[in-house]
Amino acid sequence: MTVCAVVVTRDRLRLLEECLAAVEAQTRPVDHLVVVDNASGDGTSGFVSHQYPDAELIRLERNEGGAGGFHEGLRHAAAGAWDWIWLMDDDTVPRPDALERLLDAPGRLDGGAPPPALLASKVVWTDGHVHPMNPPRLDMKDMDAVVRGFESGAVPLRFCTFPSLLVRGDVLARYGLPCKEFFIWSDDIDFTARVLRHEPGYFVPDSVAVHKTESASPPWEGGGRFFYAVRNGVWVAFGGGLDRKEAFFHLLLLAGQVRRYLAHERWSPAAVRTVARGLAAAVKRPAR
Repeated sequence: MTVCAVVVTRDRLRLLEECLAAVEAQTRPVDHLVVVDNASGDGTSGFVSHQYPDAELIRLERNEGGAGGFHEGLRHAAAGAWDWIWLMDDDTVPRPDALERLLDAPGRLDGGAPPPALLASKVVWTDGHVHPMNPPRLDMKDMDAVVRGFESGAVPLRFCTFPSLLVRGDVLARYGLPCKEFFIWSDDIDFTARVLRHEPGYFVPDSVAVHKTESASPPWEGGGRFFYAVRNGVWVAFGGGLDRKEAFFHLLLLAGQVRRYLAHERWSPAAVRTVARGLAAAVKRPAR
């Protein structure tokens, strides 16, 4: 069984150093490393070339956001026919046994269960609590299966984010790559929802990664970047990864985030324009 790690980075060399050191220190080593440098200007490419000469370095000529980085990273990894592709941002620091725990999870399933398409770690912030931007959405349709999943350590998953996510290599041929038009935010929700609407995936709580963002702020505290939360949230609802009921509740969740954002920004004209721009962009040009 082979594993290719894909790390997407932009202008965060110090964090990238910590991330790559954690990948290198895994109790189950990766077989190959791909680093996608999203047009960094801080010497990232030189560092990777010098310190990790065996890594495959993909340098993008312009910043294509996290979505574009994962799109290109997965595209290159898929050409290598790896059994699993392990995804993370440059500010993700997996614990030493994170990959080993993920790979052990399929052995805990019932003998007749189909092989998982995705396996997701528990992603925490630096304080040890689940990161508010990375909670997994569990598949709650069968509560008995959820209970059995917590007992076995592999809980049915409906969708999740990219930090410390294992993607089975052969699923890309069936469901395609993450949509780079998302730029940032929700590209991972869209991608994993599309896959897990048809194939099983699991949340593995004893596999842990630390997402070392500057703060544990929710999206509605993102200032002008909330444009992407609005536009991309609508794209996810109508992108085909969710069924009608899920899409309805996803839009309700987005409406709640908009309300919190406007309240946080004190209903400033700039905040109202940000929301309006996001909605207009989502309607004008749906993501491909």
